[in-house]
Amino acid sequence: MNSEHEHKNQVKSGRDGSAFGRIERLPPMMLVLYLGLVAITSMFVILVGAYIHTHVRNGVPSGLHPFPRYFSLSTIVLLVSSYTINQAHGFYARDELKALARCLGATLLMGSIFAGLQLLGWRELVQQGVLFDGEASGTYVYLISALHVVHLLGGMLFLLALLLRVVHADQDAVRALVFIRNPYHRRQLRMLATYWHFIDVLWVALFAVFLFVY
Repeated sequence: MNSEHEHKNQVKSGRDGSAFGRIERLPPMMLVLYLGLVAITSMFVILVGAYIHTHVRNGVPSGLHPFPRYFSLSTIVLLVSSYTINQAHGFYARDELKALARCLGATLLMGSIFAGLQLLGWRELVQQGVLFDGEASGTYVYLISALHVVHLLGGMLFLLALLLRVVHADQDAVRALVFIRNPYHRRQLRMLATYWHFIDVLWVALFAVFLFVY
């Protein structure tokens, strides 16, 4: 009887430690986020594959035009923003709402700068004669980078909403205590950081493709 009971416990423990067990324990919001990231990754993989295929099929030589320098600058800005958002969890854990607000604000600012630099990069492409409705491979550069900016803007809206909540909570000691002790806000911060790091890594991968293929 005891051995049977131990066997059931072992089976249950094995299931809980499996990949499916970990997925079942995920909060619904985190599960939706991860599924969304998988979908976004799949979309960009398809687009990058189509871009490379079109570039090779048309026989367009790489290095025909100089790579937009603003794309390079925007990459640096996004990497720095990933560092700042990474500090947010520590400020939250230490109940430092003012520092958390500054951290989120700085990340939001750098996200805005990144989007602006992307626009300047597109202007460089136009000046080089690479138009959206021109060569098919050039169209993919616009499309891929624009879609990335759109996904970044989605993260910035979420970031702005969380920043406003932090600023509001910091104006009153009771609200600050409720905010810090609410696990929902901790999960929101974790989701934001996960999404932002994903957008960062995604752009670095896209940037590497552009460098080698453009």
